Amino acid sequence: MDWSFLIKNKESINVTTDSRKVTSGSVFVALKGEHFDGNDFVDQARQDGAAYIISGENALAELQDLARAWRRELGLPIICITGTNGKTTTKELCAAVLSTKYNLYYTQGNLNNQIGVPLTLLNITRAHEMAIVEMGASHPGDIKELVDIAEPNCGLITNVGRAHLQGFGSFEGVMRTKAELYDFLRAHGGFCFRNTDNPYLAQMAGELKTVPYTTGTMPEGTHLVGGYNAENVSAAMCVGRYFGVSEETALAAIRAYVPSNNRSQLVQTDHNTIVVDAYNANPTSMTAAIEAFDRSPITNHQSPMPKAYILGAMRELGDYTHLEHQNIVNMLLERKAEKVLLVGEEYQETTAPYPVYPNIDALCEALRKEPLSGYTILLKGSRSNQMEKVLPLL
Repeated sequence: MDWSFLIKNKESINVTTDSRKVTSGSVFVALKGEHFDGNDFVDQARQDGAAYIISGENALAELQDLARAWRRELGLPIICITGTNGKTTTKELCAAVLSTKYNLYYTQGNLNNQIGVPLTLLNITRAHEMAIVEMGASHPGDIKELVDIAEPNCGLITNVGRAHLQGFGSFEGVMRTKAELYDFLRAHGGFCFRNTDNPYLAQMAGELKTVPYTTGTMPEGTHLVGGYNAENVSAAMCVGRYFGVSEETALAAIRAYVPSNNRSQLVQTDHNTIVVDAYNANPTSMTAAIEAFDRSPITNHQSPMPKAYILGAMRELGDYTHLEHQNIVNMLLERKAEKVLLVGEEYQETTAPYPVYPNIDALCEALRKEPLSGYTILLKGSRSNQMEKVLPLL
């Protein structure tokens, strides 16, 4: 569809999928979901001043088409970021660095899917000089669909790991799907920022033009918890360097960045010190989090506080569910972990000699009866566990 009537001579476009946020002159997209149907609110959106309404069975496809048209109209450089772990943190760090020099727009929150990416693109204005678009995936073809909308000039895959195996089918399926970003860049003369320490990324990139960086080490003075963030920091430094941000300025921006939304946060309560990394979890990130927790200065000889692990189940693993949860239990057994609390029925089929609670509410009830005090705690689990609900009790 020719969307020039909507985008011509516009400085910005106000697009919403929420009828409650319709304002005069906005575009309302009536999407249909499992528990809602935006088409029921078309008349209300029109009364509230919507200038144009996208509705019907093809509403999502038209939203994506409009986003692509707006992206082409703007013509600014777009960096796309994906990966199994660290993509949101890397996006935030890159944004912190690039914002020191450019009027930058970047994905807000976790709007990184088939709806979120188009909405991100449509939030870019002519005043912006550059954009970063985060992309998530849980099935083959997801990244291809998103890059065909965003049409990035360059991209960054943080890493590939064992996540969403139920949708991807295997680790090889994860690699193929994430590599769809590289495939687009290769076909359209783009380039990637790539961690050359990662052999999987080298295999996936092939002959694609690469701006290299290495995993590196964590700089002092950041608010990030966990040595696994070193490669996220190195990626942001590399991106900043390529786009002309000095190392001193980039490092200052990274040191000023404060993580939020339960990602790599250090929380000090009256009773415990807690490493909160509970936004999401998969076998790769869970393993990295446990290893980083054990190596951290807050849990080694510098700290007299005993360690505790409060771990939620990892979801969407399909046939790998039992194996991967047993692997985590084995890690804890090898470390002779004394205080472990596990959440999720997935752990009940393992050989865990630790308490297993069916859900977070059951754990909360147990902690009300027997509170934890004087521990350094790792809190991690898939988002569906709602692990953050336990924080007021720690």
